[in-house]
Amino acid sequence: MSKSDKYCVIMAGGIGSRFWPMSTQKFPKQFQDILGTGRTMIQQTYDRISKIIPNENIFVITNKEYVTLSHQQLPEIPEENVVGEPMVKNTAACNLYMANKIAEIDPDATMIVLPADHLILKEDIFLQKAEIAFDLASKHDYLVTLGITPTRPDTGYGYIQFVEKKGSDYFKVKTFTEKPILELAQNFLESGDFIWNAGIFIWNVKSIKHAFEMHLPEMTQQFMSCEYNSESENSCIEIIYPKVQKISIDNGILEKAKNVYVIPADLGWSDLGTWTSVYENTEKDENQNAINQKYLLTYNSEGNIVHIKTNNKMVVIDGLKDYIVVDTDKVLLICPREHDQLIKDYVLDLKNFKKGEKFM
Repeated sequence: MSKSDKYCVIMAGGIGSRFWPMSTQKFPKQFQDILGTGRTMIQQTYDRISKIIPNENIFVITNKEYVTLSHQQLPEIPEENVVGEPMVKNTAACNLYMANKIAEIDPDATMIVLPADHLILKEDIFLQKAEIAFDLASKHDYLVTLGITPTRPDTGYGYIQFVEKKGSDYFKVKTFTEKPILELAQNFLESGDFIWNAGIFIWNVKSIKHAFEMHLPEMTQQFMSCEYNSESENSCIEIIYPKVQKISIDNGILEKAKNVYVIPADLGWSDLGTWTSVYENTEKDENQNAINQKYLLTYNSEGNIVHIKTNNKMVVIDGLKDYIVVDTDKVLLICPREHDQLIKDYVLDLKNFKKGEKFM
C-alpha cells in the first residue's frame, strides 16, 4: 500500500466529564496539557501519527464548537481537514461521516481512527503495530483494533475476548463487550481471557462502509444523501444529524460484526479518562502523592492526587489517604479516588442544582 493511501481520523469531540472539573464543556481535556509535557493531548496524538501519515491525510472530527480551537492547536494540518459535527451523536456517526468523506478522496484508502486524548508512552511500538494493522486492513476485509492488557476492572472501556493463534500478530475477536457493569468487568479481569479495547481502529473505507450497510443500514441511508467534499456537504450534514441514531461504533458495529480482529499491544497506554489514570501516570513523592503544586505541605497523607490550577497558592493537606483534590477557578473537588467513576454524576447533579447554574 502506498503512503498516499494511509489516512488518519482524530476523534476530538468529547467533553471528558469523568475528568471534571479540569475538563469542561468549553475547554475539554483533549485541548489541555494534562501531564505538563508542553503539548496538549490532541497535539501529542498528531505528533505521534504524523511520523507515518502526511499532514494532508490527517483529519480531525470534533464538535463544531471546537473547530477553531482545533485549528489553533494543529496549524500543521489543512484547515479543511478539521470537520465539525453539528451535535453530539456518539462515535458511530462520526466514523461513518469520515469514512464517506475519505472514500470520496481515495476509494482505496485505509484509515486509522485515534481518540485525541490518549496517552501512549511506547510510541515506537505503537507505530510498529499501526503499520501491521494498516497492512492487514488494506489486504483483507477486516475491522482491526488494538488491545491492551487490563490492570483493573474499569467500566469505562470495551473488553475483547479473542481466539488465540500461536505465532500470530493478530487474532480473531470472539466477543466484544462495550463498557460492562462493574461485576462483569471484574469477571473479565479474573478470567484472564479479556483485553481492553484501546479505541484505536484501523480499516479500509470499503470494509467499514460495508459493515455499516450490514449493521446500521438506516444510518447508511441517511448519510448517502450527502455529497462529500462539496459546498453542500455542511448543509446536508446539518439536516441529517438530528435524525441519526446516537450509538457508539462499539455497540453499533464491533459487537455485531464477524470480521473483527485485534492486535495485542503493550503501548504504555492510558486513556487518561479519570483522575485515577492520571494518578497512575504521574510522578509521585515519597508518600505516593501525585502533585502538580510547588507550594504544598502534606501530613499523614498518602496516595492522593492534588491538582491546583494556580501555582501561587499555598496548600496544606493533613490526614487524607487515596483522595482526589482538584482546585480550579470555579470548582473545588475533594473525593475518594475509588469514586472517580462517579465524577460524571457530580457534573449532572451540579447542572440540576439551581444555585450552581452560574458556575457551569
